[in-house]
Amino acid sequence: MRRRGLPIKLIIGAAIALFAVAKYCSSATTNPYTGKKQHISISPKEEVAIGLSSAPAMAQQHGGLYPDTRYQQVVDLIGKKLVDNSIAKQSGYPFEFHLLRDDRVINAFALPGGQVFITYALFSRLTNPDGTLNQDMLAGVLGHEIGHVIGRHSAARMAKQDLTQGLLSGAAVGFDPSTAQGAAAIANVINMKYGREDELESDELGVKLMIDAGYNPEALIGVMEILKQAAGPNRVPEFQSTHPNPENRMAKIKEAIRKYRK
Repeated sequence: MRRRGLPIKLIIGAAIALFAVAKYCSSATTNPYTGKKQHISISPKEEVAIGLSSAPAMAQQHGGLYPDTRYQQVVDLIGKKLVDNSIAKQSGYPFEFHLLRDDRVINAFALPGGQVFITYALFSRLTNPDGTLNQDMLAGVLGHEIGHVIGRHSAARMAKQDLTQGLLSGAAVGFDPSTAQGAAAIANVINMKYGREDELESDELGVKLMIDAGYNPEALIGVMEILKQAAGPNRVPEFQSTHPNPENRMAKIKEAIRKYRK
């Protein structure tokens, strides 16, 4: 019975995996803002809905919104300038920018569809030598996050995760659990690589957005220095991280500046 059952398990597992691959391949599209081929399984309207529904919970995780509306107005002003003077405006995403209360975690992130966040911990470090806010640095942070949105990175990651889950489900059905566990470890490394590529692409898009809106793109290099200092000497090796090393990002940013600056 076990001999006769094994081929059936393999067939079912293969069918699950093939369905996941077929679904992934059929979702191929070309991003009009990057010119790169992607696999996207949801529409821009669905991205917006996901972002809007997730935004309150994400803000709550960081202590809610920062109470000083003057700082929020600055964030709104710079974010709007970046969008209105760049390809981001053509995307049709309803961008909203949020300054979070969190004064410990140095971070900025974007949800699909245009919800962009920056923590006060990072915002407060974007300063000139005299302690005043460096608006070019803030533009660099926001431009990078806008890049994630128009790059549709979250939507692409969702499609990749669906593919990965389908392949792992097929492996779990058709093979023994240890094989599935090994496949899961490999899939995790692959997905981290995709994350690093997204970060570098967002850095390049951020440079272009900054230049188009009249900001100094070299300020983004200063942001990388802040992130490098925050990470400290014990940061995770690049191959184990979703983010490239700051040094690698700085080199790519300099290349993007030479590419887009006229």
